[in-house]
Amino acid sequence: MEHMTNIIELRHITKTYEDGFSAVSDLNLEVKKGEFITFLGPSGCGKTTTLRMIAGFDLPTEGEILLNGKPITELPPNKRPINTVFQRYALFPHMNIYENIAFGLRQKKTPENVIAKKVKKVLELVDLEGFERRSIDTLSGGQQQRVAIARAVVNEPQILLLDEPLGALDLKMRKEMQLELKEMHRELGITFIYVTHDQEEALTMSDKIVVMAEGKMQQIGSPEDIYNEPANAFVADFIGDSNIFNGIMTGKLKARFCGGEFVCVDDVEEGTHITAVVRPEDVILTAPEKGRIRGIVTSVIFKGIHYEITVESGKNEIVAQSVNSAAVGERVGVQVEPDNIHIMIAEDHTNIFAAEINKNNELEYNGTVLNVPLTRIIRGSREEDGTLLDASGSEIDLKKIRIKISIKPQDIELTDEQEEGLVQGCISNLIYKGDHYSYVIHTDLEQDFVVDDEYLWNMDDQVGLLMPVEKMVFTVRK
Repeated sequence: MEHMTNIIELRHITKTYEDGFSAVSDLNLEVKKGEFITFLGPSGCGKTTTLRMIAGFDLPTEGEILLNGKPITELPPNKRPINTVFQRYALFPHMNIYENIAFGLRQKKTPENVIAKKVKKVLELVDLEGFERRSIDTLSGGQQQRVAIARAVVNEPQILLLDEPLGALDLKMRKEMQLELKEMHRELGITFIYVTHDQEEALTMSDKIVVMAEGKMQQIGSPEDIYNEPANAFVADFIGDSNIFNGIMTGKLKARFCGGEFVCVDDVEEGTHITAVVRPEDVILTAPEKGRIRGIVTSVIFKGIHYEITVESGKNEIVAQSVNSAAVGERVGVQVEPDNIHIMIAEDHTNIFAAEINKNNELEYNGTVLNVPLTRIIRGSREEDGTLLDASGSEIDLKKIRIKISIKPQDIELTDEQEEGLVQGCISNLIYKGDHYSYVIHTDLEQDFVVDDEYLWNMDDQVGLLMPVEKMVFTVRK
């Protein structure tokens, strides 16, 4: 009976392309009947690929897709009770609105009197009654979008997929359409699966949000859960504005970050390294002596309903939103209520990669010889006449030895002189952590490295990674 409420299930879905790029990896998801679920994430995170696999336009490399409990992984798109609305509406310019909407029904040989009834009903739903004979090129972008939705809905699909459908509209029109789509979802009662990179859109419309990055699901939950209880620093940074700080638990319900000790509500063991997330609207600016920490106002920007005030405290930067202004250069205190501090156990971003032993018995990575003798890495070994021997004097078979290298994010340096780096790549993600930036570098070797750097680099910058050998830790596996 458990499948009665799940209309779609994705089980261990992976999509890998011929060049080895993995667009989606091991995705598991249950979608309930009648839900409005949104895939949210930056471009290239795998959300559209996932949607295309549900629609049947792409086949997964691994895993299965179930519809009402039955496998549909291999089923072609026209055999699935699913319709898709794209960002480019793909309406037929030589047909009027009526003909555009009736097209799918005609393909199914539906009787004309039934078509007329159904088209009339969906035109009312999308607020375009009386527009039947209008030609497509007389319509605004928002009206064209409504026709595209009507054309999909008239087929009475069990599921409507929407791929960035409001992306081409201006801001005011987008906001109106968000509310209209939510209302349509309520009236139709069918399942909506929506793709967007716009956080506000996802928060406004969805019952459930799936946050994606780098082809993996980062968090799934209601808009409130995702906003108030982000699962990791990526989600906190991507959904709304956040102050994100590294810190440590100093006692029961006490955390130290930003140079001050704060009372919090998350009971995490003392001594645990943590990441603290504080939303700008929850930062309270006080007189200096009343703050947990003190700082100097470095910038004030009027945002219409509030001021965005940046405070520098030591090496840290804190952003506050306040209805009251402040003056640049003013000394202020910073206070945060305990239940507005969200504590996450710090993720260990140690970079781990494999090195090779070349024919000269030297350790090598990415074509560069690392100046470390193997005798320093392989315990109890010694070299005699170019041969590596173990403690008992037997020759070590280096073909059977695997050496892993680990290096911490703060021990890698970024350089724009790419060829100087041990490995090269481009910046695919960055998060500001109060006193430094945390970068993800997607390298030419298809491996991601995490680097901490106090300097601001830009997304997609091409960089080299300088990794000093003395900061590397070597592990030997046989």
